[in-house]
Amino acid sequence: MRNYELGLVLQPTLDETEVTRLIERIGQQLSADGGGVTSVNIWGKRPLAYPIRKQREGIYVFLQAQIDPRKVEQLERSLKLDENVLRHLLVYVETQVRMQSVTRS
Repeated sequence: MRNYELGLVLQPTLDETEVTRLIERIGQQLSADGGGVTSVNIWGKRPLAYPIRKQREGIYVFLQAQIDPRKVEQLERSLKLDENVLRHLLVYVETQVRMQSVTRS
């Protein structure tokens, strides 16, 4: 399993229960494949930089998840087919960030 961040822009016409159902459905799909959602951050309705499918606003949702890399393509395909998802972006997140120590000379 690898750690990923999934950014979603959803239809602005969705209410809270529909957004929750969509997030739960994604979580169920991931858990069926052996992964799962570790955190959810709902930003709410925000204006878009440009119209997408004639919408000027969207509901922003960010998920941290553990996903099997072999299942990424399947997840992205299901998100593309979902009418409620205007845009999505799935990014691999490295678990360890290496920092160099700074020493004064």
